Amino acid sequence: MIDRTEEIARAAEKIDEAAHSGLVPQLRAMLRSLLVSPVGKTLVLLAVAIFIVIVATAYAQIRLNSWNKPFYDALARRDFVDFLLQLGVFFIIAGSLLVLNVAQRWLGETLKVKLRDGLVRDLIRDWMAPRRAFWLANAGPIGVNPDQRMHEDARHLCELSADLGISLLQAAILFFSFAGVLWVLSRGFSLHIEGREYPIPGFMVWAAIVYAGVGSLLSYWVGKSLIHRNAERYAREAELRFSLVRVNEHLDGISLASGEADEIRRVELHLTEVLAATTRLVTGLTNLTWVTSGFGWVTQVVPTLVAAPLYFSGKISFGGLMMAAAAFNQAQSSLRWFVDNFGTIADWRATLLRVGTFHRAVLTTDEFLRHVDSRIDYREGAPGRITIENLEVVSPRGRDLIKEKKVEVRCGERLLILGEPGTGKTQLFRALAGLWPWGAGSVTCPQDEPILYFPRGTPYLPRGTLREVLTYPLKVERFSEPACAHALRRLGLDRLVPLLEETRRWDRELSADEQLSLAFARVVLQSPPWVFIDDTFGSLDGDTLERVIDVFANELEHTGVIHIGSAQARDPLFSRVVHLVKAPAVHRETPASPHATKPQTESAVGN
Repeated sequence: MIDRTEEIARAAEKIDEAAHSGLVPQLRAMLRSLLVSPVGKTLVLLAVAIFIVIVATAYAQIRLNSWNKPFYDALARRDFVDFLLQLGVFFIIAGSLLVLNVAQRWLGETLKVKLRDGLVRDLIRDWMAPRRAFWLANAGPIGVNPDQRMHEDARHLCELSADLGISLLQAAILFFSFAGVLWVLSRGFSLHIEGREYPIPGFMVWAAIVYAGVGSLLSYWVGKSLIHRNAERYAREAELRFSLVRVNEHLDGISLASGEADEIRRVELHLTEVLAATTRLVTGLTNLTWVTSGFGWVTQVVPTLVAAPLYFSGKISFGGLMMAAAAFNQAQSSLRWFVDNFGTIADWRATLLRVGTFHRAVLTTDEFLRHVDSRIDYREGAPGRITIENLEVVSPRGRDLIKEKKVEVRCGERLLILGEPGTGKTQLFRALAGLWPWGAGSVTCPQDEPILYFPRGTPYLPRGTLREVLTYPLKVERFSEPACAHALRRLGLDRLVPLLEETRRWDRELSADEQLSLAFARVVLQSPPWVFIDDTFGSLDGDTLERVIDVFANELEHTGVIHIGSAQARDPLFSRVVHLVKAPAVHRETPASPHATKPQTESAVGN
């Protein structure tokens, strides 16, 4: 018999491997998602507008470069009238450039906003597809800290992409514009060596290319490690943020256990890892600065040195020298885009890696889970009946099965599934709900009959008004205020009736018992035909349990209930009992758990 727990590990590994695709596939996937998003047309229009503004800016800069020759020639001739005339021309060109720069800045910042709008909305929609977020969370390291990837990493990626994209486009247009100027100025240049003349047409263009090429190669060689160092830093920052959020969410337990010192140790451990990763990044940036700053200082004189042969040979005037030097500076500055921006490029690549791998993992999770060889067969059947046949649930903790080969539950019937010690009752609950497909057998649920799932522990209460909490996930408009008030009163929550329209953190405002009662009030209000409960009755106090039993006997008498619990949950409410037992042991090698590197989700793989 093949150990099905190996399939869980293999599926998680495949998801992680597929997510780490190369730069081009990641970039293509992002662009495709953005273009088909609701802001896709706006992004195209913004890109076209930015292109037009950059072309106009390049033209104005060429005119400004040409202005150098008559201006400096007027100075050389001491022609005061022409000097004043050229000053007027300068202010016209400079004013035009100012308007264009402001327009480019506005368009660039708007592009960042729209990029984030399209990217984050797409990530959220894909992530929150039915059951996908849960599957991804149990797929190994790739599912860790999705909030960081969709919030901070996505924001950073959009801002860097806009800045780098605009600057690269501007550099390309400026280079081709000023390369033409340099070619015209140096097309007749020749090099004299030992009495022989060697023509080098457009030598200033070639000089700019060689100079920038050397700088780019040095930058890549020195700074290539920055991509990994940036990615590592973002991963450590996400872990620190998760640690702080976890402490904040469990302040009661920490304070009652006097565990502050231990939590300080844990948080400081994450902080130490963040600082170590940041220190490694600082070292890489420092090494890169030797190259970028060194080329920056040398660039102060290189344009004049390159243009000097033309000036000393008498082929250009002093004004022509200034114009040639300025044109060379613009051309090589455009070519040095890689040198000047390598640190930012490394940061962008690391951020794209985090967002791109997450996006790819979200999209491939369904695909790999769909092709697991041994999985539970979920079917739709006739209304008023749920059938469970030969159900076996497999998890990294082992194999559990329902002892009875076929279990049929009719509408209004109450079934108790008793789990023997060591069985994964929560995992069975997730398997019945379709969240955990690994195993064997089949679950047939009635078509078009909604099922309300009641997980173990403190119920989820979304942020919003109390009415929104009661009607979640249905629309508030479907339920009247008197119906909401009646549901609260039936569970002994009379004091909450006046607060129906108030928005609060109800998970902080209410006690654990009140939160459970509120969750059952939701069941009373929505009156679903089916309710699946994961070992909740044992958490209710005496009065609350009596109220719950009473509502199931009256308002919810036609609601079918499947409750998974232990022996102490046995109650006259249930008309039938079936058993969850450990499957017979099989000889197998213990596989590596896909959750081994993700301790913070350990509670998700068992009860």
